[in-house]
Amino acid sequence: MAGEKILIVGAGLGGLAAASCLMMAGYDVEVYEQAPALGEVGAGIQMSANPMHVLRHLGLEEDVLRLGVQPGAYVFRLHDTGEVIQEFSLAEEHRRQHGAPYVQLHRADLHDLLAKAATARKPDLIRLNSKATGFTETDRGVTLHLSDGTNVEGDILVGADGLKSTIARQIVGEIPATYTGDAAWRIIVPIERLPKPFLPQVMSVFMGPGGHAVCYYLRGGALLNFVGIIETDEIAEESWTVKFPWENLKADYVGWHPAIQTIIDAADRDQCFRWSLHNRPPVRNWSTKRATILGDAAHATLPYLAQGAAMAIEDGAVLARALQQESNIAAALDLYQRNRVDRTSRIVDISTQNRRLFHLPSQEAIRAEFSKRNEGESRNSWLYSYNPLTVELT
Repeated sequence: MAGEKILIVGAGLGGLAAASCLMMAGYDVEVYEQAPALGEVGAGIQMSANPMHVLRHLGLEEDVLRLGVQPGAYVFRLHDTGEVIQEFSLAEEHRRQHGAPYVQLHRADLHDLLAKAATARKPDLIRLNSKATGFTETDRGVTLHLSDGTNVEGDILVGADGLKSTIARQIVGEIPATYTGDAAWRIIVPIERLPKPFLPQVMSVFMGPGGHAVCYYLRGGALLNFVGIIETDEIAEESWTVKFPWENLKADYVGWHPAIQTIIDAADRDQCFRWSLHNRPPVRNWSTKRATILGDAAHATLPYLAQGAAMAIEDGAVLARALQQESNIAAALDLYQRNRVDRTSRIVDISTQNRRLFHLPSQEAIRAEFSKRNEGESRNSWLYSYNPLTVELT
């Protein structure tokens, strides 16, 4: 099955990756984005081997490596002393085990690469200022309804429109969002503001009671990305663009390791962002006969496993393969959903469970928990080893 017209709602990472995968498979694709201009907010993002297989397929591996950093290891530390509790190798070891690298890069850089790759295949691919309000479908096709009254006809509709997806709401209904009790800080610091030597080029996770912090480098080591999760009763907007006072950030990390203090002290005081984290249960009914969803619209994930964007990129590759494997659209969408729902639900659930792991109440509890588990062995066995381009679809 190829040549059908596929409408994608949302020009984020998942939507753009899916667009390129589908165009490479021979489909006519149009992307509808509600924003007036392309762009991506946020900071660091992590691409393990599982999504990197897809980025390589799209011809982007060289650029991703040029713009990113390949961390040497994943290192778990105590929040105050910095004592290493557990670590596992990344970089060359990750590539050796899984056939693709582990790369950390700026989210905006990856979005720009995906947008350029997609529009190189079809210059008029993306229609901006196009807010979706819903869809209707028949045996003959699907109609996307836009807020300006425009109706767009296609054969298949893909909702890649994020946490508050219009398409998902019509397919699945309202997905309840429960506040986790956590809020996430994010800042980026140029390395010239930091002492030398500073933290090595690894993924550093500082764990403590009431919160944790993740630090890693971007743009060839020119920037240091900091994401700090703290427990708080203060619920704010669920948005990556909400600024909070630097003084609040500083107060939240009193008593933490000197490296954390150095990063916070070096931050731009007016560029500290914080958003509240909400948990959404996995859903299993992603598709109708002609419409489906991907990425956060299907499986919104808490940031405790670094796999949210990775899953969205996996989704696009598997969707393209499912449409090629089945001649009937409804059967293809069912094949796609059937082969994604268990994996993505597992990732959502384990990411939620990691919240407890990273916020254990004492050093003794942290040591005891990590003595019973090997994070590297677990992730390598099932998470990173997945290749969306070759996994059998059944």
